[in-house]
Amino acid sequence: MKIALKDEEAHEPAASKSGDRVRRYTVVYDGDCKVCGRMVRVLDRWDRNHELEIVSSQTSGVRARFPWIPPRAYVESMQVIRSSDGKTWQAAAGLEELLKVLPKGGLVSWLFKIPFARPLADKFYGWFARNRYRMGCGEHCAVRPAAPDHRDGNAGTR
Repeated sequence: MKIALKDEEAHEPAASKSGDRVRRYTVVYDGDCKVCGRMVRVLDRWDRNHELEIVSSQTSGVRARFPWIPPRAYVESMQVIRSSDGKTWQAAAGLEELLKVLPKGGLVSWLFKIPFARPLADKFYGWFARNRYRMGCGEHCAVRPAAPDHRDGNAGTR
């Protein structure tokens, strides 16, 4: 599958591999953020089935590998990319997608089916992202999100 944004050339989604096994998802996080680093360590331990490739947005080649994701998006929220087709989720939508594949994530993911749960999760994620520097991160985390231009009407999915 090729992915193309308006007036841009198409890109093939890059497969994420660990050893010989292709991981189902890639999670890209802000590696300069201490809070984010602690969160992905929890995520890594939870991923007992090795479905996730977890990489810092500062890792060489990440932006070239996922050219449809605007650079500012990496600072504003985690990005979750499905390896098979390049479909991308961010923020609370990314968390919801991860819960579908993590062991026992279904015990929590049902909460997103409650009316108004997704908008509340989006608001909480936005608040958390804006205030993470107060929770043990540095000043670089004090980023105010701009209106994302890479979302469609499907709550942060591509």
